[in-house]
Amino acid sequence: MKIRHYNIPIFIPEEACPNQCVFCDQRQISGISSVPLPAEVPDIIRLYLSTIDHRNSHVEVAFFGGSFTGLSKSVQEEYLAAVQPFISEGKVKSVRLSTRPDYINEKILTMLKSFHVGCIELGAQSTDEEVLELSGRGHGVSEIFDAAHLIKSFGFELGLQMMIGLPGDNIKKSIRTANDFISLGADNTRIYPTLVIKGTELANMYAQGKYLPLSIDMAVKQTAIILRMFEESNVKVLRVGLHPSEDLAEGSGYIAGPFHASFKELVLTKIWEEELVKLNLPSSKAIRISVAPQQLNYAIGFKGINRKMLLKDFETVKFIANSEYSHYQYHVSYH
Repeated sequence: MKIRHYNIPIFIPEEACPNQCVFCDQRQISGISSVPLPAEVPDIIRLYLSTIDHRNSHVEVAFFGGSFTGLSKSVQEEYLAAVQPFISEGKVKSVRLSTRPDYINEKILTMLKSFHVGCIELGAQSTDEEVLELSGRGHGVSEIFDAAHLIKSFGFELGLQMMIGLPGDNIKKSIRTANDFISLGADNTRIYPTLVIKGTELANMYAQGKYLPLSIDMAVKQTAIILRMFEESNVKVLRVGLHPSEDLAEGSGYIAGPFHASFKELVLTKIWEEELVKLNLPSSKAIRISVAPQQLNYAIGFKGINRKMLLKDFETVKFIANSEYSHYQYHVSYH
């Protein structure tokens, strides 16, 4: 039976971050305006656990939103200690957290090991020096590589988060970043398109004409390329696109850029479009395409766009879910 993975997210926006990246306003992105105290963590965990089916499940508590290892050692230990009783009881398997590459060293990793941290996600964003500098990251490429190597050497699962469309970025640089993540041994990744959010330096740059965000079409095309690269290298892609918080969904915090509530669906629709345009077009009037059940909606396409594309060449287009196929496998029959 397949093991189901559950994250219990604890958002700590902007806490301990040494500088503000040009694109960053974690409170707008996460929709969180207040930071939970360590004493509040057990209640949050209990609330989530009450909604989880614990049969064949892997539950992690995830500290997201800020630079966790930039907090003082005592505060880190308070947050992590709040999780330990649930680990001892077997209700939670491990802890995952996100942080900056320049906030990783052997002493920190030794401490994290003692608190059952299993995965460390680095907000790497890019492995291009110019992009990092223009984005105000406050560190260079060497810090990303050093932190990644150190995390892997300690036996942690390594997550490397990337962004496309940052200042100074282009598709060649993004592809190189993806290749670097793969070569560093990333176990998982998240792909985020850069958005212009109110209250950020990027918003000022956009207003002054110094920054032009990716269009939604270009962001989808680039992400489709990068997603396939990670999948072919067995790097698990945990998220594609930002989660639509209330502020982003309603537009109160969003100014410009490739935001779409169904961004991942658009990307997978694009991947299937690229597969389907390869089909031979015989004189048949009908086409039937069998795909994996979990890929059915993506093969048909967002708002049926791929089906509509095929209807230009066929009178009848039918997509069938078939459990014999997985991932992007499919079978075509003509009638």
